[in-house]
Amino acid sequence: MTFQITVQPSGHHFECELGETLLAAAIRAGIGLPYGCKNGACGSCKGKVVAGAVSHKAYQQRALSDQEAADGFALFCCATTEADLVVEAREVAGSSEYPVRKMPARVAKLDKVAPDVIVMSLQLPANEALAYRAGQYIEFMLKDGKRRAYSLANAPSTLDAPLQIHIRYMAGGLFTEQVFTTMKERDIVRFEGPHGSFFLREDSDKPIVLLASGTGFAPVKALVEHLLHLKSTRPVSLYWGGRRPHDLYMHELCEQWAAIVPNFRYVPVVSDALPEDHWTGRTGFVHAAVMADLPDLSGHQVYACGAPIMVDSAQRDFGARCALPADEFYADAFTSEADLAQP
Repeated sequence: MTFQITVQPSGHHFECELGETLLAAAIRAGIGLPYGCKNGACGSCKGKVVAGAVSHKAYQQRALSDQEAADGFALFCCATTEADLVVEAREVAGSSEYPVRKMPARVAKLDKVAPDVIVMSLQLPANEALAYRAGQYIEFMLKDGKRRAYSLANAPSTLDAPLQIHIRYMAGGLFTEQVFTTMKERDIVRFEGPHGSFFLREDSDKPIVLLASGTGFAPVKALVEHLLHLKSTRPVSLYWGGRRPHDLYMHELCEQWAAIVPNFRYVPVVSDALPEDHWTGRTGFVHAAVMADLPDLSGHQVYACGAPIMVDSAQRDFGARCALPADEFYADAFTSEADLAQP
């Protein structure tokens, strides 16, 4: 049994099967609904049900409040239906431009760049390439059917280079324990991608704020590389936050960008520096540093990636206190299994 879903204001239509989420059906049909985590944690796929009704699979309340649900909003990654629907959503041009593929890859290199961060390089089969947009992610397909999502850390313009993934160690993590203990170079992994609507909106000339915490730097790095490939002249401010200086594991690369790229500014921020770190730079919350430097964001675009609490705080405060338009905040919250376990 299938149901007809109509998207306003575009007027696009797609079919959704019984038990299938609206997002999964839209992706299958090539309809560019915005999305991030696909598991009810980030809220990127939130839209309004104009006509009809949906049921939700489990999700986190911070992604959809009770009041929002009462007002007719839904998380399309968790919403199913048993009837035709009309929904309202801001479609993302280009998000479904490249087909989602399942591919094998060989682990070409495992570089431990910080005590708890490994940069994994993946070599695709000969004569194969993955078409994607800078900022999108892939999902590793594990043997038990589970999946783990990681952003691609290099731009698609670097086609001759291995795909790069930045992986932070999570104690007891199904995938990260394997990466940090038993995985070795030349191992074969399988993944599916590309996924996500976190990528550069190239039709704008507004100044850009790139905001990252921890390994949220990975897709931000891809965005910077893409901007360099485009020879963009848009002003870019990169704010990267970590608890300790070693969390800024590619600090020197960012300093190089700031030294050689016109209109590029790099602001590292550390929240929990210890005396032995000898840190003399900015301290505190990374999104607070943005507000201190740029109290008026009304003419900017913001791309934020990292811990959910950072992304949520930035979205709330930039809109309420810095006049950032709601539709100029683009985000990819890195939700771990521990995050998903929280109510």
